[in-house]
Amino acid sequence: MSAKAAAKAVGGAAAKVVGGAKSARSVAGSIRLVIPAGKAAPTPPLGPALGQKGLNMMEFCKEFNAKTAAMVEELPIPVKVIAYSDRTYKMDLKTPAASYFLKKAAGVETGSQTAGTSRVGSVSVKHIYEIAKVKQKDTPHLPLESICKNIVGTANSM
Repeated sequence: MSAKAAAKAVGGAAAKVVGGAKSARSVAGSIRLVIPAGKAAPTPPLGPALGQKGLNMMEFCKEFNAKTAAMVEELPIPVKVIAYSDRTYKMDLKTPAASYFLKKAAGVETGSQTAGTSRVGSVSVKHIYEIAKVKQKDTPHLPLESICKNIVGTANSM
């Protein structure tokens, strides 16, 4: 007897069960932050963002600082935090933005005021390739050539 036929026989609607029993951990929300490596502290803006989701700020800061201890200090690390209803979380560290690496490679503080028309610095193909190898950790399914093209586009728009 099918589920629809059983529902008709009982006189109610059929409930579809997918994946078995419900999980005790449901997602309460996600937070995207950019935190300097090794400098996480429960102060604004990090503290209020974690506090709204009911996460333990000190535990998060200690874990983040431990994971980023080997990295260059003040390196801006994008973090995606998935908060669960049972006050646990999953932290996903990404590599810094391509624009950060491009500015460091070109030796400039900021990009051009008029992007695309005036140049403020230059980077070599070797620099583009090295940046692409670092950025490939975030998107391992993309070929290195595509990542290089993306970085060149970012450089042109700076």
